Amino acid sequence: MTIKPSDHWRDSVAEEAREVACGTRAPEEAFLARLFPESLLQATDTALGSFEAEVLALRTPSDDEVLGVVRRAVLALNAINDEHGGGGYETGEREELCEFIDGTLEEHGIDIPALAARNGIGAHEITDEWRDW
Repeated sequence: MTIKPSDHWRDSVAEEAREVACGTRAPEEAFLARLFPESLLQATDTALGSFEAEVLALRTPSDDEVLGVVRRAVLALNAINDEHGGGGYETGEREELCEFIDGTLEEHGIDIPALAARNGIGAHEITDEWRDW
């Protein structure tokens, strides 16, 4: 099962807080709670959970159905990013989100290279049409 990036981000925030609490990190060096506010984490969890549920519900899907699920997830993530000042997802987070989308599709039998080829795009471009982050 592909792990949601927001789970990883939440764990990193907690680890940094533990480091500050035990004195191995200076408070002024702590930044992850600002980078990943709980509102961003919760909204991302919700969007990715909805994406997973939609992918799970697919039965012998057409390309349009698969891309529709991807589109809805990406648009939800765009809205979350906008709600957080357009900086909710930095480069590393963007890559993690795309890897999560790809991994979830692959776990449910979607051949991403074949899907992409049938639609005239590269395998790493399935989110590009809708992605603002």
